[in-house]
Amino acid sequence: MTNMHVYEPSKGHGLAHDPFNAIVGPRPIGWISTRSKDGVLNLAPYSFFNAFNYTPPLVGFASIGAKDTLRNAQDTGEFAWNLATRDLAEAMNQSCEAVPPEVNEFDLAGLTPVASRLIGAPRVLESPVSFECRVTQILQLQGIDQQPVPTWMVFGEVVAVHIDQRLLKDGVYDTANAGHILRAGGPADYFTVGPEQLFKMFRPKGQVPSGLAPTASTQTP
Repeated sequence: MTNMHVYEPSKGHGLAHDPFNAIVGPRPIGWISTRSKDGVLNLAPYSFFNAFNYTPPLVGFASIGAKDTLRNAQDTGEFAWNLATRDLAEAMNQSCEAVPPEVNEFDLAGLTPVASRLIGAPRVLESPVSFECRVTQILQLQGIDQQPVPTWMVFGEVVAVHIDQRLLKDGVYDTANAGHILRAGGPADYFTVGPEQLFKMFRPKGQVPSGLAPTASTQTP
């Protein structure tokens, strides 16, 4: 029988570093830009981020603690997601510094805010992909005891998408060469995505994501 390390999270993991994040990963980074109701720009990375629906396209990130990004999303109903790439890794890391609300993380990280098309929150000019999002739900999470925890899940519908033309190859987004970076579980661990990780596997016939027509573009997960 396999020798397993077993623990109950409520009683501690007994390891050098909590393995939960490392197991659920690597994870895409929610590099979220917002504008406060007073016009102050904010940019911060969130390691709990993902996509949750095709039609309408929904993404979400979890704010552990009531941070500026959460407050801005609550006040304005908007946020933008910006792809964090290997070339932008240091700037992304700089933008997570704990600073007062009046500090503009775009300036802190040496990045350029650029106007979005449909929302007031800016995008990161240097990022090759951005989603403009309007908030659909903000949920405070709770445990099995039904007690709220100081973490809020912010969901948004993607209302506009910006993609650098160089990443579109014959109409297909080139994930392998976009330079994605992903958060891992250790205190300083990240991964990159590259051509060497690429493999192809088509869906079994008859299995089409809900809400999508069975076209060639829906044949892979």
